[in-house]
Amino acid sequence: MVTKVALITEGESGYSAFKVLREMEEQVSIAGIADIKGDFSWLKQTEKRRYFATNDLAKLLSLADIDVVLNTVGSEEVRRLLNELKAPSVDVLEAGPGSLLTTLLESKEDLLEAKRLKGELWTVLNSVQEAIEVADNSGVIKYVNPAFTRVTGIMEKDRVGRNIFEVSPQGALAQALIRQKPVTGYRTTVGGSDVEVISNAVPIMVEGEVEGAVVVFQLVTDILKLVDELQKSNVVIENLYDRIDQITGSKFTFNDIIGGSKVFKAVVDMARQAAKSDSPVLITGESGTGKEMFAHAIHHASSRYRRPLIKVDCSALPDSMLELEIYGYEKGAFCGAMRTKMGRVELADKGTLLLDNLGEMNLNFQEKLVNFIREMQFRRTGGKETIKVNVRVIATTSQNLKSLVQRGRFREDLYFQLQVIDLKIPSLRRRLEDVPLLVNSFIEKYNRKLGKNVQGVSSEAMQMLTNYEWPGNVKELEFVVERAMVLADGTRIEKEQLAPYIARFTSMGMPNIGEIIPLEKMEQMMLKTALTRYGETLEGKKKAAHSLNISLSTLYNKIKKYKANL
Repeated sequence: MVTKVALITEGESGYSAFKVLREMEEQVSIAGIADIKGDFSWLKQTEKRRYFATNDLAKLLSLADIDVVLNTVGSEEVRRLLNELKAPSVDVLEAGPGSLLTTLLESKEDLLEAKRLKGELWTVLNSVQEAIEVADNSGVIKYVNPAFTRVTGIMEKDRVGRNIFEVSPQGALAQALIRQKPVTGYRTTVGGSDVEVISNAVPIMVEGEVEGAVVVFQLVTDILKLVDELQKSNVVIENLYDRIDQITGSKFTFNDIIGGSKVFKAVVDMARQAAKSDSPVLITGESGTGKEMFAHAIHHASSRYRRPLIKVDCSALPDSMLELEIYGYEKGAFCGAMRTKMGRVELADKGTLLLDNLGEMNLNFQEKLVNFIREMQFRRTGGKETIKVNVRVIATTSQNLKSLVQRGRFREDLYFQLQVIDLKIPSLRRRLEDVPLLVNSFIEKYNRKLGKNVQGVSSEAMQMLTNYEWPGNVKELEFVVERAMVLADGTRIEKEQLAPYIARFTSMGMPNIGEIIPLEKMEQMMLKTALTRYGETLEGKKKAAHSLNISLSTLYNKIKKYKANL
């Protein structure tokens, strides 16, 4: 016979009683719940729909066929109302705070929770793919999971209840009980079978005492399969590494370098010779002359062309980050180093390391770079292992390193190490005869990019281009041609399309020698020239300010002042 119970609660005070009653549904039926605060937040939505719930004690007690009222509220007022409203046949059980019944209910709830946890644990153990075996402190086997039978072929009924010291005395489980400490990476044969496994066993400790041990093991053949898969993965990684040059390799070849002037061809010939050796190369020249293009071409023509070309922009990294970026760091080397990171030098192994804007490198790191180039070995930040590599170093700079050495801003030994091959790229104003070749090359490029059909430039436009001194060099010329093509409507670039960009600086627009112009006008022209040469990025503006011998804040003030005329 099922007993119908009405439950009286106050908030979560009766939650333990409710859970126990719900678990006893074969003997007990919950007729309804009255919460004197009207707080049913501890009930799930499905439970609220299933059970009658009210804050009115009279409504609860008016329900038919109630056998027992379980009161979890220690209130005299509630007891008085119960005596007045309940039917004479209804029994009342008190389970207020501190009562024996409450203690029993809470103990029952703890047992139910332990039962639930045990069920979850057994589900996990039975579902894992590794074999598991558990024994008590005397060696009696208490449990094996299904994977144990799958791996060993030994049925559960033939293993549980046996003593591990009899069936597998040399196994990891027995050794963990004997030694009373973990046994890892233990290779042995499972007792009762001829299966070879790799095992890890640990003692089960309860309040400092060994109460048993557990072992987890896998077939050696499974481990070997994993090793095989790892080797296959390494092959894939090697293949990816062999092809990394498609991502970080050279973007330009000597075929991309345009110029027929005598002074320029001499530099190209020297660069081709440089590609045949592994010696360091120092490429100098004004901004926009194509130093990085030469570096890429040298790498592509060298024996290292199948390996990566890794670039480090020394001007783009703060001093504190330069070493981390070039040499990498170990996990835990500093706060935030959550994993080991390979540096650019390591990525460039057997390839080429391009140090762009070398003149911006701080003196502290220059010393480390000297040692690296000499020894071809380094340590990651936070690392103890010395790593050897084989890289070819190419450095570029638009600064006068000799002058920096004399001023104590660049190490002399580093300068001489890098100057084994010294390529000085001429400015465009020293090879103005190459301007038509470069213009035609840029027209072809931007015809494809812009969907245009420009065939060339007018004679007046070409005269304007060849009369200009190009402070921004080839990069500025490309900038001007691209923008002129955007404006061009016909098949030729006319001087009108060039005028907005270079007219004020050509011999047609610049003042004649001896002509007096306002200082403010001259300041505008110099400001425009510096920004055109170095660009309007933050780094470009820093270089422009340096070349004009003014602070960065002064540069920004002047840009704001002359904004309409720049």
